[in-house]
Amino acid sequence: MTRDFSAGNYRFIPAVFQYSSGAAADDGYEIERVRFDRLVPLAEGFALAAKFIQEAGRPLTAFCACELRSPAAFSEEGFRAFNLHYVKTLSEWGIFDGTTNPVARSNVCPEIDPPAEPSFFAFSFTRPTRAKTPTFVIAGGAEAREGSGTYPERIVRYRELGPDALQEKVRMTTSHMEKRMAEFGFSWKDTTGVQAYSIRDFHHALADELVRRGALRSGLTWHFARPPVVDLEYEMDCRRVIREAVI
Repeated sequence: MTRDFSAGNYRFIPAVFQYSSGAAADDGYEIERVRFDRLVPLAEGFALAAKFIQEAGRPLTAFCACELRSPAAFSEEGFRAFNLHYVKTLSEWGIFDGTTNPVARSNVCPEIDPPAEPSFFAFSFTRPTRAKTPTFVIAGGAEAREGSGTYPERIVRYRELGPDALQEKVRMTTSHMEKRMAEFGFSWKDTTGVQAYSIRDFHHALADELVRRGALRSGLTWHFARPPVVDLEYEMDCRRVIREAVI
C-alpha cells in the first residue's frame, strides 16, 4: 500500500491531497526532524525549512513531514481552503503533483495562546546516512473513521465527551497509528516519540489504550491543543527519528 517518492528518497502511505498518512526513509537515508524554538508563520517557516534543507546539501524534495499550528479549529470547508493554499508551496518544490502528496503532516490548534495565523512547529526531511536504523514519521490522525462522508458522519461518538466516549476516541486513534506503522512494517516498539493533542482529560484511557499496547515506550508528549476540524477531540502522531534539532 506504500508508494515510492524517489525524488525525496522516501516512501509514503497515500491518503488525501493535503497530506500522506506517513513517510519512511529509503535504505541509505534517514529522516531528520527540526523543531522551531518559536512558532513561525507558514510562509516564513517554508523559507527557513528550504534554507536548512539546502544548507544540508539536500534538494527541497527531501521535505517529508511537517507539524503545523493553527489559530482555531476549521469548519470542513475552511479546512479545505487552507489545504489548497498549503499545497501551493509543495507544488513549487516539485513534491505535490496536483493529485498525490507524499508529505506527512500534523496540524493542530493550541487552546491557549494560539498563533495569529497558521504556523510551523517542526518539519522533517531525508538525508544520507551510513546507519542501518530505519526512520519514519506517521501523520497526525484523530477519531474519524477513514473513508468517504462528512466529518459528523465519520467521527466516533460524535459530540460525546463522557469518559466512555473519550476512551473510544483514544482507542480508535491508537488503532489508526498502529495501522499506519504496519504499512511500513513497524509497530510501537520502533517509535522514539509519540505525541497526543487534546484539551480533554483522557488520563483514564492511558493504561489500557496506550501503555498496555506499548505506545508509551518512550513516554508521551501531550500538547494542550485541539485537532484541526471542529468536533474532533483527540489526535496523535508518532515517529522513529534518531536525529533531531531545534532552531
